[in-house]
Amino acid sequence: MSAQPISLAGVMMFAAVPAAAVIVGGVVAAVRTPGPKVQSAVQHVAAGVLFAALATELLPDVVHRRLPWVTLGGFALGVIAMLLLKALARRLEEREEKTAPSALPTSLLLASALDIALDGLLIGVSFAAGERQGLLITIAMTLEVLFLGVATAAAVRGLNARRLVLATTITFAVLLMAGAGIGAYFLASASPIVLDGVLSFGVAALLYLVTEELLTEAHEVDETPVLTSMFFVGFLALLMIEMMV
Repeated sequence: MSAQPISLAGVMMFAAVPAAAVIVGGVVAAVRTPGPKVQSAVQHVAAGVLFAALATELLPDVVHRRLPWVTLGGFALGVIAMLLLKALARRLEEREEKTAPSALPTSLLLASALDIALDGLLIGVSFAAGERQGLLITIAMTLEVLFLGVATAAAVRGLNARRLVLATTITFAVLLMAGAGIGAYFLASASPIVLDGVLSFGVAALLYLVTEELLTEAHEVDETPVLTSMFFVGFLALLMIEMMV
């Protein structure tokens, strides 16, 4: 598979897969929400897939560029951005707890909207680095946003819950596609310094997503050997895919 960036239309075609996944996850969960153990298994697999994409594609690409100060700056900005996003989500949740609960948890959905827009941006950035990187990150993100759709369905309440879930997940899909388009369009011909900085930002964001989001939530269910092994199944699955493409 070519190491060169692909066209914007190609990026959008690939990005449509996770965009559809977030809608499917939300709609299916609105009809029948998966049990905690199933959700934990999906989170473990998604974390393993994301970690494999980081270890085998993005990190080697960043190291190969040998721009340590640019990498340091991009990585630091990525950590700061994710911590600020977490702080914003926590503040919105605290504010919402003081008011009457509504069918639409705006704090959670706002944080999720920012998260999925960033996911889309990372897909676009990965394709700017090369088709191989973009494909693997897209596979990883598809699993991650699938769970995001499930979480959205679980959070929305009320008589019109299914309509709200559909409208919300469609909005999320649009945000993901927009993020992917922006990342691919503006970085397709970016200089190595800019691309290295943005990729380093993405590495930090994905590491945060794996360690502080997916695995943290996955461990809220009592761990079993089968659930724990799902992380390694996800890691090995993406590794095998990479070796075959």
